[in-house]
Amino acid sequence: MSDSASATEQVAVRGSRRTGTLYRGDPGMWSWVAHRITGVLTFFFLFAHVLDTALVRVSPSAYDEIIETYKSPIVNVIEVGLVGAVLYHALNGIRVMLVDFWAKGPRFQKQMLWTILGVWVLVMIPGTYFMLQRTVSELFGGH
Repeated sequence: MSDSASATEQVAVRGSRRTGTLYRGDPGMWSWVAHRITGVLTFFFLFAHVLDTALVRVSPSAYDEIIETYKSPIVNVIEVGLVGAVLYHALNGIRVMLVDFWAKGPRFQKQMLWTILGVWVLVMIPGTYFMLQRTVSELFGGH
């Protein structure tokens, strides 16, 4: 039997004990995924912001039109998502720094994850209310 065949058999034996995937849904894995996604979303927002701000030098009237579209209820909801993404990315970034540079960080990383999620929820609930207050009143006939 060749070495590659025995290696394949070993992987098959080891693989039969696994659930079929390398990732098993650990909160640390999901926080990593969310950190990457929120970082990319923040990057694209900043890219769009630089482009629309630069438009004022090219065509002030086109800039004014773009700014008017930002006043729609749909954009207001997207802004809430942006605030949530930036807030999570910032809080999780602090947690990542503590895990990397604090000697006891790895031991407390799950507790820190649940703490930042708690802080995120505590900030986002009133933040969402105040950010969407105007949109809800416009949509449902308020002032």
